[in-house]
Amino acid sequence: MKLKEDRLLLIVEDDAILSRTLGRSFERRGYEVLRASNIEDLEVLLNQYKPDYAVVDLKLNSDASGLDCVKKLHAHHPEMLIVVLTGFASIGTAVEAIKLGACQYLAKPSNTDDIEAAFAHVAGQDLKFTGRQTTSIKTLEWEYIHEVLAQSGFNVSEAARRLGMHRRTLARKLEKKRIQ
Repeated sequence: MKLKEDRLLLIVEDDAILSRTLGRSFERRGYEVLRASNIEDLEVLLNQYKPDYAVVDLKLNSDASGLDCVKKLHAHHPEMLIVVLTGFASIGTAVEAIKLGACQYLAKPSNTDDIEAAFAHVAGQDLKFTGRQTTSIKTLEWEYIHEVLAQSGFNVSEAARRLGMHRRTLARKLEKKRIQ
């Protein structure tokens, strides 16, 4: 698969649901998205690709922290724009992230608009982004339904139970928008 290098984004996030949701949102904005859940996955991807953008979670469920990932990303590609996301913001980690090569440090919850704005506001950069594309409630609902369907092995009855809706209601929703 050939990736568009000029819009290649790497997400380093150990929360699979957040990673997928964030990735889908960036894909709708024209980015090609790579995902890593730990530093080992990151190293494998960096052997194959040279992304220009990265979003890194500060606290990963592995031995390495997001700061280790920032350091590795910056060493791999010094011009890469790296945004660090954290639910545990502190001045100390913000300063450390910037010293290691991050261009911005955002507290969670941050959405795609916040992250893209962080990429665009880097000093000395004149980045052109496509128009703002907000995610509609219907799209979010569809993504959540599809995710629950996938988790239940595409068993409509089980997915409906997990979603707390009647099976026929789910079946009607699925008829309106086919699974791809």
